[in-house]
Amino acid sequence: MSEEGMNEGLEVQDSGTPPEQESPAKAEVSTFQLVATLAVAGALAGLLIVLVNQHTKPIIDKYKAEQLRKAVYEVLPGAEHYDTYYLVDGSLSLSLPEGAKESDFKRVYVGYTAAGQRLGVAVSRGESGFQDVVQIIFGFDHVTGKLTGMKVLDSKETPGLGDKIYKDKAFVDQFFAGPETPLVPVKSGAGKGLPNEIDTITGATISSKTVIGIINHGLEEWKPILDQGIPQAPARSVDEEAQQ
Repeated sequence: MSEEGMNEGLEVQDSGTPPEQESPAKAEVSTFQLVATLAVAGALAGLLIVLVNQHTKPIIDKYKAEQLRKAVYEVLPGAEHYDTYYLVDGSLSLSLPEGAKESDFKRVYVGYTAAGQRLGVAVSRGESGFQDVVQIIFGFDHVTGKLTGMKVLDSKETPGLGDKIYKDKAFVDQFFAGPETPLVPVKSGAGKGLPNEIDTITGATISSKTVIGIINHGLEEWKPILDQGIPQAPARSVDEEAQQ
C-alpha cells in the first residue's frame, strides 16, 4: 500500500496554540483602603510607643536621679548630705512655686559635713562638644572658687579619643586637686605651673576644652547668685539623712 493510501482516513490534528484561557480578574484595592490600613497601623505603633515610654520613663528617671545623687557626693568629697536649691526669680529657694514643674528650674546642690558646716556647691551643666552635648557635674567652694571635683554624666564623644574626658584618670584627677578658677587649658606638659592650669588631652583637645569651658561658664553664671547668700536649710531629721 502506498503512503498516500495509508494516510487516507487519518485525521490531522491542529498543533497550533490552544485558545487563550481567560485570567481571573484582579481585585482592585481602593486608595481609601490603603490609607485606612496605614492609619490603623500607625495608630497601633504610636500607641505601643506611648505604652512602652510610660512603662520605662519612671525607671529611667529613677536611675538618672540615683546616678546624680551619687555624683554629687563624688564631686563634693567629704559631704555627708546635701540640699537642692532652685533658682526662682533670680534667687535660691529650697521650694518651688505652687504648681511649678521641677524640670523648668535650674538648680544647685549644697553639700554639708557631718557637723552641718557648708562644704561646697555642685552644679550640673552641659554644652556642645566635638560630637554632641557633654553633660558634667562639678563641685567647688563658692567662697574661694577652688574646684573640688568633676564627673562626666553624659557624653557621646569619639570612642578612643573624646571619651578620655572621663576615662583618662590623669585628666580627671586634675579637677579633684583643688585648682583655682577660672580654669586655663594648656597643652599637656606646656604649662607654667599656675594653680588654675588644666592639661588638655592630646588628640582630644576640643573635648577636654569643652569640659573646662562648661566649668568656667557655670561659675560665671552661679557665683553672683551664690554671693547673694544661700538660705539656711531647716534642721534635718535622721530619716532624711538616711535617705541620702
